[in-house]
Amino acid sequence: MKIVAGLGCIDDYPAFCEAGADEFFCGYVPYAWTKRYGTTLALNRREVLCYQVQLGAYSELEILAAMREDYQRPVHLTFNSLYYIPEQYPMIEEIIRSCMDLGFQSFILADPALMVYLRQQGVDCQIHLSGETGENNRKMVETFQNLDLKRMIFHRKNTIEDMAYMIAAEEEEGGKRSRTEFEAFVLNELCQFSGSFCNSLHCDELGHLCRTPYWLRPQKAEDPGWKKRLETFREEGRSAVSSEPEYLEMEDDLCGASGCGLCALYRLQEAGITHLKLVGRGNHSEDMKADIQNLHKSLTILKTAGSEAEYCRQMKQQIFPNGCSSQCYYR
Repeated sequence: MKIVAGLGCIDDYPAFCEAGADEFFCGYVPYAWTKRYGTTLALNRREVLCYQVQLGAYSELEILAAMREDYQRPVHLTFNSLYYIPEQYPMIEEIIRSCMDLGFQSFILADPALMVYLRQQGVDCQIHLSGETGENNRKMVETFQNLDLKRMIFHRKNTIEDMAYMIAAEEEEGGKRSRTEFEAFVLNELCQFSGSFCNSLHCDELGHLCRTPYWLRPQKAEDPGWKKRLETFREEGRSAVSSEPEYLEMEDDLCGASGCGLCALYRLQEAGITHLKLVGRGNHSEDMKADIQNLHKSLTILKTAGSEAEYCRQMKQQIFPNGCSSQCYYR
C-alpha cells in the first residue's frame, strides 16, 4: 500500500518525499477563479485563501512539476467540490488542460456532471473518484466505470467489509476494471459528517461546522420531564459558551490525534486497498512529516508481521508507547 499525503505548500514536497510519501494530493486555485467566485463557489473542498492549504499561482505548479520530475512522486490535483454551476465547467476544463500541459495527469473529482463534461470535451485525464462523491456501493462503482476511473477513494464512513466487497466485485469483472486502484483514509481529520452531504465551508471567514461544540443526549417524547431537561441543557450550553472551553488533554504531537486508522492496516491490506490517504493540508509541516514517518514505519512493521495481532502489538509499542488517541477510523 502506498502513502498519499496532503500537500499545502510546494516547499514541503522534498521533505515529505524523504519522509516516505509515495504520492501527493493538493489543490490549485488560480487568481482568476478566486476573483470571480471567491470561496462561496469554491474550486475544491478547502475553501481557504489565507494560509498554506493549496497553490494559488501557475508558477507554483511549474516549480512543483519540475520537482516531481526529480523525485518521481506523482501529484494529484483536487477539483472535488460537491457541485458546480454550468458556467464554471468551461473554466474548469481550461484550468485542468493547463495543468495537464505541465504533466499533471490525475485529478480528484466529486461532481458527476463535471466528469461527464470533461469526457464529452475529450479531456483524457485520469479520474480519481473523490470520497466526497457520495455513498459507495457496487452499482455506483459500475456506473462510474463508464467514465474510465483510475482510482476510487472510499469515504470516511465506509466499513472495511464494504470496501472488500466492492474491490472483490471489480476484480471479478476482469480486464481494465480489475486494475482499478482503491484508496482509504488512514490518518487525521476524522469527521462526524459524510463529505457528500456536508455544506459547511472550510474557509477563513467561517468556523468549521464540524468543530462547533455540541451535546448529544437521548430524549423520549413520551417522557413528561423532557422539557425541563431541555431547558437545563440550554442553560448548560449558554454557560459553556460563556466560560473557558474544556479540551481533551492530549499530547500535541500524538500521531492520529484527530483521526487514526493505523490499527486497521492489516485488514485494509487484506481487503485490497492499494493507497492510504494521509489528510493534513494546512497542518504544520513538521506534524505532517512525523505522520508520514509513522505511517511508513507502520507499513514496514506490516510487511514482516505474521498476523494482525502481531502487527498491532509491534506498531503500538513503537508508535503509541503511552497510548493512542482512540479517535478510530475503523473499529
